[in-house]
Order: sequence, then C-alpha cells, then structure tokens
Amino acid sequence: MKVVLENLTKRFPGRSKKDEAVTAVDHFSFEIPDGQLIGLLGPSGCGKSTTLNLISGLETPTEGKIFFGDEDVTDLPPEARGVGLVFQNYALYPHLTVEENIIFPLENLKGAKKLTKEAMHEKAMEAARLVQIDTLMERKPKELSGGQQQRVAIARALVKIPRVLLLDEPLSNLDARLRLQTREELRRIQRETGVTTIFVTHDQEEAMSISDLIIVMKSGKVHQIGKPQDVYDEPTNLFVAQFLGTPQINVFDGAIRNGKVWIGKEAVLDAAGKADRDVWVGIRPEGFIPDPEGPFTCKMDRVEVMGRDVSVISTHEKMTGKCIRSIVSSENRFAPDQKEVRFRLKPYKVFLFDKESEERV
Repeated sequence: MKVVLENLTKRFPGRSKKDEAVTAVDHFSFEIPDGQLIGLLGPSGCGKSTTLNLISGLETPTEGKIFFGDEDVTDLPPEARGVGLVFQNYALYPHLTVEENIIFPLENLKGAKKLTKEAMHEKAMEAARLVQIDTLMERKPKELSGGQQQRVAIARALVKIPRVLLLDEPLSNLDARLRLQTREELRRIQRETGVTTIFVTHDQEEAMSISDLIIVMKSGKVHQIGKPQDVYDEPTNLFVAQFLGTPQINVFDGAIRNGKVWIGKEAVLDAAGKADRDVWVGIRPEGFIPDPEGPFTCKMDRVEVMGRDVSVISTHEKMTGKCIRSIVSSENRFAPDQKEVRFRLKPYKVFLFDKESEERV
C-alpha cells in the first residue's frame, strides 16, 4: 500500500494568546512506495513522531492530505485506516497473557470482519510465529525480556494484517546488543509480510541499516530524501552531513581561492571551476589518508586502537568541533611522541558548504 502525503502541515497553538503557533510539520509532500521500509530520521523535536501520528490518525493535519493508495484517509478515524502502530513503550496490558495481548485488536472487529475464537487463536499463533514468540503465549508481560515484549507489540500490530505498519522509536528502550538483533528481525519481518512500514528513529545508524529510503527532518521540514548510502555520500546541506555518520563529519572554516580549497594556510584539495568564496569544509572521518608529504597538517593528540582500524585524534586551528577524528587502517604506524600528522584527502569524502545558507556548493 503506497502512502501519499500532500502538503502535510501540523501547527499546535501556543500556550497563551501571546505565543505564536508551533509548526511541528511544515508542508511535507512525499510518496512512500508500496511495500518499502522508510526511515523517518531526525533530532528530537524535528516533527517525525507528529508525522507518524498524522498518518495514523491520532493527530489531525492543519493543512494537507493523506492517501493510502488512491483513498483519501485524511478525515478517517484511526480504527478505520487499517494501520498497525507500535509505540516506544510497547503499551502491553500487564494482566493479559501474550496471546490475549495479540488477540486484543481482533476482539474489536464487528460485522462481517468478526472472527470466531478459533480463528483469532490461529491468527495470533501465525503472528507469534512470525516474530518467534509462539512458545511464550501463556506468559504475562512481566515475565518477558524487553526484546520479547517488543515482539509481542509487533505481533499485535501485525495480527490485523494492516495496510501500513507504523513504528515510533520501537528500539530505544533496548540495550545495544538487543537493539541490533531486533532491528534485524524487524527487517526480516517487513520483508516477509511486504507491508509498507514507516520507522521513526533519532538513531541514524539504525535507520540507515534497515531502511529502503530515509527521510531526514529538522524543525518540521524535510531536508533530504533518498537511499541511505546516497544521502550519506551526497548530503544536500551541512545539517544532513553532520547528522549522518558515526563518528560525525569533521567541519572546518575554509575558503575556495584560485581553484583550490584552503583550510588555514594550506591548499588541501583542487576545486577547479568553483567560484571564490568562504565555505565550510566537511571531511568524513574515513576521508583521511596518512601521508608524510600530504598537504593537510594537524596537531597530533592521540591514537585510539579499534581493531582493524585506528582513530587518529588531532586538532587544527580552523576546526569547528572539539577534535578531528580520522579513521585509518591499523597498518599505519604512528610514533608515540609524534607532534603532528599530515594527510592527503579523498576528494569524494570532502564536501563544501556555503557559509551563509549551509547548502552544498
């Protein structure tokens, strides 16, 4: 089921008459392809959960339209939209068993859709097998781990065979290892069911690892939409470049002069054909190549060993962050008392942004 958002806008009134309305979602237009997993990504307060609530029907848009396929669902109540919704806190009923929690949405079906107890049990078992909790059906939520509770919430959302599955930061309460395992399971489940899925998270690694497309938001506005690797490799502005990537991109106060990129007093890269201007220079951590003859000189701080790679921590007078992190091969060797380190730069890992607009040059 494709989902189409047309000029979707949500404004919340200010706390008092003097306060201006808050625009949580600002003219969001996009077509979410049928059967794909979309990562809705951005910092806290960017409007991603509000967008999810608008799609589900929990919030009413101030402007714009929402379509499921060719059907306008903008004014439909949540229960009539055919969505499955999984919350951050799971929202399981503590007095019900796993099976009773999964069956609960089916008990509210009426008319021709009403099911017998046997049919509800079979559907619950089918959903439980899909998320691999079919051996836990008699347990109560308090007897389950966090990951198992999350699977119950997903099974409950899937049991009605929703047209659209909506996940609101469903992994944020899990520890790091369990989060990794569960996101892989989410991807498997989505592929097996083929249901169009919208996944809200502030964790960019999480979104990039399982999404077909990611939508990067800030302050209610969409900044970039694309395949995860494409957005990482070709950020449209400084915000997107800084938000995606671990460690974060290194940003320097620089300039384009006479067909060269300058950082401080060093010409670090060619910029043939680009007009002279002041720029922000973004260099991905993996964009550095240690070279004694390299054009870019930094003050060495320390080296952090990470196994197959090492992280060179250095500083530069034109950096905007607290330090520079350069991820290089562990085959490189550095002297314990080394005072400076010189680099060549990989051109495709260097991005230039206008000083004023912060848009990509």
